[in-house]
Amino acid sequence: MPLEAIWNKSLTIIEKKVGENAFELWFKPIKLSQLKDQSAVIEIPNRFFKDWVEDYYPTLINDTMEEIVGHPITVKFKIAEKEDSEVKRIDARLEGRKQRLASKGIYLNPKYTFSNFITGQSNQFAHAAAMAVAESLGKAYNPLFIYGGVGLGKTHLITAIGNKVADKRQDFNILYVSSEQFTNEVVSAVRHGKTEELKGKYRNLDLLLVDDVQFIENKTATQEELFHTLNTLYEKQKQIVLSSDRPPKEIKNITDRLRSRFSMGLIADIQPPEIELRMAIIQKKAATERIQLSDEVVNFLASRVKSNIRELEGSLIRLGAQSSLTSEPIDVSMAKNILKDIISEVDRPITIEQIQKSAAEFYGIKYQEMKSKKRTKEIAIPRQVAMYISKQLTGSSLSDIGKNFGGKDHATVIYACKQIEGKREKDEEFNRKVESLIKRIQG
Repeated sequence: MPLEAIWNKSLTIIEKKVGENAFELWFKPIKLSQLKDQSAVIEIPNRFFKDWVEDYYPTLINDTMEEIVGHPITVKFKIAEKEDSEVKRIDARLEGRKQRLASKGIYLNPKYTFSNFITGQSNQFAHAAAMAVAESLGKAYNPLFIYGGVGLGKTHLITAIGNKVADKRQDFNILYVSSEQFTNEVVSAVRHGKTEELKGKYRNLDLLLVDDVQFIENKTATQEELFHTLNTLYEKQKQIVLSSDRPPKEIKNITDRLRSRFSMGLIADIQPPEIELRMAIIQKKAATERIQLSDEVVNFLASRVKSNIRELEGSLIRLGAQSSLTSEPIDVSMAKNILKDIISEVDRPITIEQIQKSAAEFYGIKYQEMKSKKRTKEIAIPRQVAMYISKQLTGSSLSDIGKNFGGKDHATVIYACKQIEGKREKDEEFNRKVESLIKRIQG
């Protein structure tokens, strides 16, 4: 089959899998320049395209081409534009590390390390727990169960554990697996009578990292195999790390004994990032990618992309790709145009007044009481919650928040935030109520 026909067929399959918007933006400009034996060279406009495809669809091109040609394909990217020498050096180092680990059967994304995981109030507990586990496998918290919404950094954090351990203990047997991949391996092992091989692979590890474990819902054989795998590793004092989009008790249709095993160690959550963290993430990513951003653009992105770090970083990569292609500087006007499918012009920033009214309605008090001097429990807690959420969801200073609550000073706002943070950590029911209110305000 001619080169052009293979690639056109590949693009047709890719478009069905990723959707029209992602296809037009990221895959349509890519060309297949060479296909020889089991190696393919893909020409890509600039390094931002490469970063985006590798981060969001790391195996898509390989899998699609293998499906068409009928044998394994190793894909290499050829970047059309001249690369920054420092970025090229970093990429080469990361690729070299990736290949070295792969030669030992360890497949970890080399970009996901503790050094480039930005911490804030929303993720610092999960980060500290992950660091403790990496330093003391099988002893600190076992299993470590990290949960949070889509794109908040769960995969980054559990992979960072693997990367740190791989650097410290080169003799350790480490495996990162998605629950979907684990399910596929269980099904294949049962079908082909290779369950003993599967047990040998998973029950002789020093560190097992299972991503998105919620997808084992309703999968009886997978749950059974995972339970016995976790039991065996736990008894050997080998480390288990799991991630999910929800806590164990909210994962439906799994066995009680598996849910109990998930909950035996430490459960740590990652919340949507506060604005200061979003700004820090943008600045760090921009520095890494050599993208020039003004403070105005940083503030614009941080105030508009609020709940998803992956989307935040993806937005920045899109701007970098466009700027590189057109040689135009990135400004707010470009950001609004390029990110119009993500950021709506009618999306107004959340205001303190909006938060106060929502909190008052939620707790059944009058809006005016948010600004009053009353200190009864019925008024004080809703007021503190509203102050806390105002700090999380708006770009307002502590002083401005205080002024909007009847002239309170910034120390009062700090005290309120600390009180609510402490109560959220200790009282799960209270935590769920605050989370519900935050989602209502954001929605």
